[in-house]
Amino acid sequence: MTGSLPRLLARFYPACAFDGAGGLPEAAPLDFTALKRPRAKNACLAAPPGMHVQPDILTRLRHVPPLKLFAALRAIVEATPRTTLQAVYGDLMQAHYVCRSARCNFPDLVAMQVTPDSMPLLFSRSVYGELDFGVNRQRLVAWLTALDTALPNS
Repeated sequence: MTGSLPRLLARFYPACAFDGAGGLPEAAPLDFTALKRPRAKNACLAAPPGMHVQPDILTRLRHVPPLKLFAALRAIVEATPRTTLQAVYGDLMQAHYVCRSARCNFPDLVAMQVTPDSMPLLFSRSVYGELDFGVNRQRLVAWLTALDTALPNS
């Protein structure tokens, strides 16, 4: 963490005082089939149609082996500035990340998973605040667009 603004914010938002996954609880596996949306408007879900919760962004079947899709998606996410891997659950093809804002060091939590039939699921949510000003959605759109580039014709 650098700068006086994150230090000041840390008085009210403790996780802003840390870098990476610091100051946040350990990530646990996320059951996307039982996902409940927060009441606040500070999250975005990218998932295939037919989920019990309406996705904000629809994902589609990718015509590549699921492990290849998982590796490609992880590479895209891990190349994102201020993004830290928090946990990997390889048997679930699920990974959790912390993404920090550039100016204030606010943390967002992102869970991503690839289903056995090669469908990506991503859930990005803010730790603090009622609104995210579209940041979580923009992040997922950028990653899915990069996935289209990384795996053309998939």
